[in-house]
Amino acid sequence: MIRTPLRPLARILRARERGDNPDDIEAENRRRRHEEIQDRARRRAEKRLIVMAGCFLLAFGTVAVRMGTLASSEPSEPRGQVLSAQIISQRADITDRRGRVLATNLLTHSVYAHPHQMIDPVRAAEGLARIFPDLDQERLTRDFTGDRKFMWIKRKISPEQMQAVHDLGEPGLLFGPREMRIYPNADLASHILGGSGFGNEGVASAEVIGVAGVEKAFDAWLRDPGNEGAPLALSIDLTLQQAMEDVLASGMTLMNAKGATGILMEVSTGEILAMASLPDFDPNDRPRPLLTGEPSDSPLFNRAVQGQYELGSTFKIFPVAQALDLGLINPSSGINAQAPMRIGRFLINDFHNYGRELSVTDVIVKSSNVATVRIAQMIGPDRQREFLEKLGLFVPTPIEMVEAPTGQPLVPTRWPAVTAATVSFGHGLAASPLHLAVAYATIANGGKRVTPTLVHGRQRPEGEQIMSPRAAAMAVDMLRQVVTRGTARQAEVPGYEVAGKTGTADKPRAAGGYYENKVIATFASTFPASDPKYVLIVALDEPSTTINGTQVRTAGHTVVPVSAELIRRVAPLLGLEPVTDENLPTITARFEPRVEPGAEAAVRLVANQ
Repeated sequence: MIRTPLRPLARILRARERGDNPDDIEAENRRRRHEEIQDRARRRAEKRLIVMAGCFLLAFGTVAVRMGTLASSEPSEPRGQVLSAQIISQRADITDRRGRVLATNLLTHSVYAHPHQMIDPVRAAEGLARIFPDLDQERLTRDFTGDRKFMWIKRKISPEQMQAVHDLGEPGLLFGPREMRIYPNADLASHILGGSGFGNEGVASAEVIGVAGVEKAFDAWLRDPGNEGAPLALSIDLTLQQAMEDVLASGMTLMNAKGATGILMEVSTGEILAMASLPDFDPNDRPRPLLTGEPSDSPLFNRAVQGQYELGSTFKIFPVAQALDLGLINPSSGINAQAPMRIGRFLINDFHNYGRELSVTDVIVKSSNVATVRIAQMIGPDRQREFLEKLGLFVPTPIEMVEAPTGQPLVPTRWPAVTAATVSFGHGLAASPLHLAVAYATIANGGKRVTPTLVHGRQRPEGEQIMSPRAAAMAVDMLRQVVTRGTARQAEVPGYEVAGKTGTADKPRAAGGYYENKVIATFASTFPASDPKYVLIVALDEPSTTINGTQVRTAGHTVVPVSAELIRRVAPLLGLEPVTDENLPTITARFEPRVEPGAEAAVRLVANQ
């Protein structure tokens, strides 16, 4: 920068020539210099203020945006970023529809070891093996005397075990607080609840996560602090669930069955009041999955949701209900029942000879394969397939369980005439018992589609009208006559107007074909028939009983009496007042098998060589 002199010589000389005072020139220049210095200082200050204002604006803007983002986002539980992070929020309880606890939390401790801090590792290993018999003393000794700096002993222990470990007096054995998930009813509703385990864990805390069932399906909700600890209320009733499991267990024993399943559903809401699969397990000590054998051999296998079975003659009501809805038949219409019936190179037979013609009602009552196929042929394969799809028999059920997608029905890729025929009486299409419950509930609900749920009180959109209420009512009346005079007479429970259909289907082999002496016996029912409120599905896997020295496997003599006993147990618990009618038949003995002339029709597809 070039400085201007305060007393420039040229101006001084001119001022002297004019007789002016040269000091005024110096004063004027000094004033201008000071003003320039002040202007420069002011401009620098203004620039600094602008920069500072920009920084403040950016900082407060960032804070405002972050606050807005947090305010508009869904609340979620903070997760520990390291293993020792504290788990802040507690997992919510699970209750039944009446508020009774099914799953809750318990404060407990874990025990872990710092071997390098131990005084007597051998004695510590001996003491731990005595307190926890499942631990290997030799392995503990090797670990304690090796190079390990840290190891878990037990991730959850009882207060008594904690005191016993403390009494060992070993400074290298330490305790860590944590919460554990407990199921106070043990194996009751075990397949519904599923179970839980530990996720991220450290010595001071552990994250409890769901591993199956509703525990996993609602895992995020149960751990969400935004719910303020509100319990998850399931639709099941603990008393009904206990009754179902007790009766199914007795039925399995009496009928020598490999497994059993039952579903009790409320027709108007789709809420499942009880659902059981046997054998079951204790979610407090969840077993490991089987690596060999059939999936159904594992107690973890949920037959109600995951089982894929050909459900036999329980399907016969579907083509009949559809044909009634289409106006192709009425209950008294005559149907050709002459057997055998040929379709292509296959013959379809009935177990009994029902004569040349049956009424539509008697087609269901007597369970005629041939006559059912005749009705399906009136409908046509395309319309039959469309109707079954609307009933939900082609896709997994939308039940709130992580196992639901594994229950994908086995649907034929092609739908020729022979497939349409066999599907009409329950063969060639495999679905779960829950699929069957939904389909029967739709008929019992006046033809309006029902969506199953395990959550109590949840509002749901109204279902699609699959068939007319008139056709649905006629179908229920036919199912009622199956109980009063057909293949399910042992299902009659005085006062409760049971309506239902039996189904006996040969079990398929894994390598193809069917077993000669193994069946799935199913009874699908609704009650009371005059105003259907509940649907009950009961199925037995490989049942067998002996009548007059003859081994019998049909549903009418195995699963039907079990279903009757279950209805007899649960109907009063549901608050149903029995209908008093002197003309209703009485049952003199429970679970008393007897041969009926209209026994369940056996399915036989014989290749025409």
